[in-house]
Amino acid sequence: MTMNTDLIVIGAGPGGYRAAEHAAKKGLEVVIIESGEVGGTCLNRGCIPTKTYVHSATFEEAIERQPIVVGQLRSGVESILGAKGITLVRSLAEFADAHTVSLSDGDTFTAPNIIVATGSSAKMLPLPDISDKRLMTSTELLQLTTLPKRLAIIGAGVIGMEFASIFHRFGSEVVVTEYLKECLPMLDSDVAKRLRKLMEKSGIAFHMNTAVQSLGDIDADVILMATGRKPNVQPDFSSAGFDFDERMGIHVDDNFQTSVPGIYAIGDVNGRQMLAHAAEAQAKAVIEHITATDDKAPADSSWTSIIPAAIFTTPEAACVGKSEDQLKREGTPYECRKAFHRANGKAVTMNQTDGMLKLLSEPGAGRIIGCHAFGAHSADLIQEAAALMAMGATVEQLRHIVHIHPTLSEILLAAAEA
Repeated sequence: MTMNTDLIVIGAGPGGYRAAEHAAKKGLEVVIIESGEVGGTCLNRGCIPTKTYVHSATFEEAIERQPIVVGQLRSGVESILGAKGITLVRSLAEFADAHTVSLSDGDTFTAPNIIVATGSSAKMLPLPDISDKRLMTSTELLQLTTLPKRLAIIGAGVIGMEFASIFHRFGSEVVVTEYLKECLPMLDSDVAKRLRKLMEKSGIAFHMNTAVQSLGDIDADVILMATGRKPNVQPDFSSAGFDFDERMGIHVDDNFQTSVPGIYAIGDVNGRQMLAHAAEAQAKAVIEHITATDDKAPADSSWTSIIPAAIFTTPEAACVGKSEDQLKREGTPYECRKAFHRANGKAVTMNQTDGMLKLLSEPGAGRIIGCHAFGAHSADLIQEAAALMAMGATVEQLRHIVHIHPTLSEILLAAAEA
């Protein structure tokens, strides 16, 4: 049986279900197809379970709380997908052609617009002993019921660094091995180094500039492979005719449209920024593009380029915009200002004085072009910076925004006044 609809969404992760929600509110009839649990990696196997661990006092509490938290939030997503105008279909989906999707039961759906939101999966190193039973991805690590005495982590990106902090706090001996010179490459290297040194001081061991050749050389009860994620591209994408590759994902333009008009790709599968909130932002931009009328200029999606990110280590870190490393490589003129948690009254009262914020701007106290931080509530500080950047604010304008005292947000103000 073939059914027609206005929009097909493949994948019910953060990008997919938000796209369906926005489209239905715009009056479109939406079919969203998901073969697994709604909510995607973030809700079921990623950021939400991980943050449950971050905010649990013990390993036992984390194990108990995780399914409760995930179940509650998954019910919320299912409620969104039960709204008028949205049909949730639980099935595998394959492209038959550019506007037709086939289901595993033989039924097909057609639509003028299709959004691919198939997410990503763990990237594995091609090691000779990859079948070692100690080796896990973050998915398996979150299913452990016994705390490992010694945890070895391959990779010092976001996943590796967060789990290093979590399991060290729970009582595991943690060793992190990283091929690159520094951890967290999305962060300003100065900020990343300071954070790593602080984590080393707490007792986490790091081996930087080190390539893992064999898992047999690693002395650990559990080995976490945290070497990044790869877009979930599928062979049937060729039937739709758009451009993609296994490493970079689906190729899209600034409106997240593929090389085939009417087919879009959002979230991890387009390889741009593998963050849940980036997928949600892209979903909104795509629906605005699809629903733009002839008498109205196409929606501007440039706002989706300002995407803040946070790493929930102990202490946490966050960033938005360019880093000082990037600006130096580009040869872009800039000014750099710093402020430290140790000089902030609220941080002192909290006894959380380890931290720094770096504010980057155009010369002459001009437009803010980047902000990177580590320390207590860095995510909140960077969110304010992201809001200012989205409005095109300057350092001079930031200086004239009154901040509540005593708050950690005064650290951002202190950087502007430096």
